[in-house]
Amino acid sequence: MRTAQPGLVQTVLAPIVFGVAVIVLWQALVTGLAIKAFILPAPFAIGAEFAGNLSNVASGMAVTGRNSLIGLVIGALFGIALAIVAALARLLDEMVAPIVAALSVVPIVALAPVLYTMFGAGAETARQLVAALAVFVPVYFNTLRGLRQVRPVHRDLMRAYAVTSWQATRAVTLPTALPYVFTGLRVASSLAVISALIAEYFGGPVGGLGKSITSAASSSNYGLAWAYVLGSIILGLLFYCAALAVEKLATRRSGG
Repeated sequence: MRTAQPGLVQTVLAPIVFGVAVIVLWQALVTGLAIKAFILPAPFAIGAEFAGNLSNVASGMAVTGRNSLIGLVIGALFGIALAIVAALARLLDEMVAPIVAALSVVPIVALAPVLYTMFGAGAETARQLVAALAVFVPVYFNTLRGLRQVRPVHRDLMRAYAVTSWQATRAVTLPTALPYVFTGLRVASSLAVISALIAEYFGGPVGGLGKSITSAASSSNYGLAWAYVLGSIILGLLFYCAALAVEKLATRRSGG
């Protein structure tokens, strides 16, 4: 119990206390300085809008969350699979590395409208592909880095047993790379939400948090716009916590 107590304070109580302090200070500054709502709404006003429009915020979170999840799964699977192949074939790694590096700097602002033109403005495909692309890059690089962390003594042991490249990858390389894979997935989980949200700003079907934010802001309903922003923050945290929970479960089972 004594060893668990500091961890509880650091991971739970400290962020809560800090968050409450920020909200109180925010409310005091907005009220005391009479800051206009179009510049920065008060947190209590945002909370009231969030509670009053909870069903609409939840609906937007469901649309953005579904697109983010599909993009996360697609991008992660492709990133892990390509990293495994690249780790086995050095020539492929050298060929793919510049392409992946180029993909990492593709702006969503330019990509989303092109994808809407390709797949149609009424389909969610463009948003899912944008999220998948954002996920693919960190998962690929982190997985590839993890696959290269196997110690030489383990490689020599695999050669001594005359195992195939795939058997060595499955028995030694993948378990060693697992922490790196989950590091990439934790980073990618938040990127999936952010990229899907940004893609919603540039067209596509009505629905999702990005569209809701722009609609509320264009109607000068700034409190509601910030309520949707709060929904996007909650969605990003849910994705991150889910990725962290899966990591804890997987590492606990592999350790056992």
